Amino acid sequence: MSRKIALLAVLLGVMIVMTGCFNIDQPILAENGGIWDSYFVYPLSWLMTTLAETFGNSYGIAIILVTILIRLLILPLMIKQTKSTKAMQAIQPEMEKLREKYSAKDQQTQQKLQQEMMQLFQQHGVNPLAGCLPIFVQMPILIGLYHAIIRTPEINPDISEKYSHYQPEQFLWFELGSADPYFLLPIIAAATTFIQQKMMMVNVNNPQMKVLLYLMPIMILVFAMFFPAALALYWVIGNLFMITQTYFITGPNVGKDKNDANTGGASKK
Repeated sequence: MSRKIALLAVLLGVMIVMTGCFNIDQPILAENGGIWDSYFVYPLSWLMTTLAETFGNSYGIAIILVTILIRLLILPLMIKQTKSTKAMQAIQPEMEKLREKYSAKDQQTQQKLQQEMMQLFQQHGVNPLAGCLPIFVQMPILIGLYHAIIRTPEINPDISEKYSHYQPEQFLWFELGSADPYFLLPIIAAATTFIQQKMMMVNVNNPQMKVLLYLMPIMILVFAMFFPAALALYWVIGNLFMITQTYFITGPNVGKDKNDANTGGASKK
């Protein structure tokens, strides 16, 4: 789990760096060249604009719909991640026993530990890398959406003099192109992140899991306080989607032993 925390920190750091490494002060247009603008940013901007025009020029509704569409596209990966995460957490006690059994640091013992771990994963049908793939898939989408939001003139009129007479869209209580002045959306984003992670936890007494449980919402809260509210809206809708998915799709016995699932845990002493 410490590796996942480190990986998450690295990915978030890369995201922060990348958000400033492109032409974020230029509007996104169809004629923009480059792989990033042509295949990531512009398609998302075009999709938001098209949906907004369909729904009365409401970019707030467009962002909600784009979020749902993205989540539906990566739904198979997210289901696999949810199942893998809960399954990994369910076998944590057995993994700890193996680590205690092969606690010696010599190479032969560590190789034996790795072999036993792989057998344990195969026995329970767990892929330890399955939980990382959705993160790598989502990162370019999240960065691309951030660029699409701040580089779409209809959302952020300051990006182009041509749209300087536009008033930023007011959606609910916030402007999409600016940070939420009341910090309500960042708080909701952090709260839904906490709930979504809590629902996926099996071993609540694991200290590393507790760190991740609180670390992620805090990081989301801080980012959402300074990023455009449209991006925080994306996080909130995405979290609500994940909460619904976890509750209705994966079921309560994901990652548990089949015999325990069938007997309701009665076989445990």
